[in-house]
Amino acid sequence: MQLNKFSDYALRVLMYISQDRDTPYTIAEIAENLQVSENHLVKIVHFMAKQEWIITTRGKGGGMRLNPNSLTLKLGVIVRILEGNTQIVECNTPPCVLRNHCGLKGILDQAVEQFYQTLDQYTLQQVLARSPQHSVSSQSPIPLLNL
Repeated sequence: MQLNKFSDYALRVLMYISQDRDTPYTIAEIAENLQVSENHLVKIVHFMAKQEWIITTRGKGGGMRLNPNSLTLKLGVIVRILEGNTQIVECNTPPCVLRNHCGLKGILDQAVEQFYQTLDQYTLQQVLARSPQHSVSSQSPIPLLNL
């Protein structure tokens, strides 16, 4: 399973703006530092502001800050909201001729749920506090998030 770009960038923004500082973060600054399109970030920031994960201020001296309450959000909750209700496989569009005799969708749905349950073990604050040498599993060949 791979996170869509929207989710990937949103998680990066949340982690980036979690650094405490006196001035708000701007889309231009984040776009430059994360090497992401400003247009794409505008959509992401708007979405996260609607979720109340970030606090935005318009005008001169404006920008965004992390809502302190966001630090306690479970990572699985954040990713579920960002990813939406996307299915890993779609059996009905177009209709699959195997769907009446196939158990693959159920297995994949179970795997996705286990993925989210693993993410639910961590809050945003815990992700920020982890250093690379304290990874979840040193034997894992693939990182959970490609950040």
